[in-house]
Amino acid sequence: MAKGQRKVGQDKDSIVNELPIACCDETAAVEFMEKQRWGDHPRCPHCECQDVYQMKKRGSEERNERFLWRCRSCGKQYTVRIGTVFEDSAIPLRHWCYAFWKACSCKNGVAALEIKRQTGLSYKSALFMMHRIRYAMSGPSSGEMMEGYVESDETYIGGKPRNKIGRYGISRKQGPRRGSDHKTPVMVLIERGGEARAKVLQKVNTSTLRTEIRKNVSRKATLVTDEAMAYRAIGAEQPGGHLRVNHSGREYVRGDAYTNTAESFFAGLKRSIGGTYIHVSKRHLHRYVAQSEFMWNTRTISDGERIASVIRGAVGKRLMYREPTSLS
Repeated sequence: MAKGQRKVGQDKDSIVNELPIACCDETAAVEFMEKQRWGDHPRCPHCECQDVYQMKKRGSEERNERFLWRCRSCGKQYTVRIGTVFEDSAIPLRHWCYAFWKACSCKNGVAALEIKRQTGLSYKSALFMMHRIRYAMSGPSSGEMMEGYVESDETYIGGKPRNKIGRYGISRKQGPRRGSDHKTPVMVLIERGGEARAKVLQKVNTSTLRTEIRKNVSRKATLVTDEAMAYRAIGAEQPGGHLRVNHSGREYVRGDAYTNTAESFFAGLKRSIGGTYIHVSKRHLHRYVAQSEFMWNTRTISDGERIASVIRGAVGKRLMYREPTSLS
């Protein structure tokens, strides 16, 4: 090998190197999930005791076909699925490994149809699996109040109404107004140099914005927004100061007054929805927003670290099929 030349795939981390095999072999997939969840110290998900052992086939050193473990303390049997988003799932773990890999490595997300084509699952199973992975990506924030310069902005997600010129006598300029019933508002708070926190809102007004800002932003922080009227009263109550940028007057940056970071977050969210998913139901939108938030907050780490983080985030969460399919 020539001087300075590196082997192909040398920059991959160990987790990504293990995934191709885990996506093809069920035993390798189970061992991969066990390693990411428990590391070198397997424990019982029921009592958290580490005095456990693998159950073997009778008269053999091979693992049980169901990959069971048993706890010597409580006596219960369990697998790596127990207490996670993939508990009671009939989908093989090798397909879960592939879905975790694609969801965490594709910056604009991966469509359930792509998972369906690559794994052979039904579309319903692939979609439900991806909803559960997005649920694993969601979670409580660091809990700390945002400091420094905190940008607040909102956007509207949804379909575009057809041109009503002629039939209804409405001009193009009268199109969907801010807060149109055709779209769903999404708010984001971003600490410059820190994390983003996004949420789907029922409506945008001073009350809803104030609730989210008071919950997440320190009173000492400097709030940075656009010229929306809803922020005036909130900014007046912010001891750390309030900077506003006048977008309607074609002003986008004035010193530290800009919301370009928040708009960058929304650009990624809209690329995933418009380019990858094409259409997102309003009642599922919060899951896609949580995924974009997770991808933004983990953008500086490797794909392998991101995958491990989501697998750990899947512990202690359950999502029943009736929840994502309900009409409420």
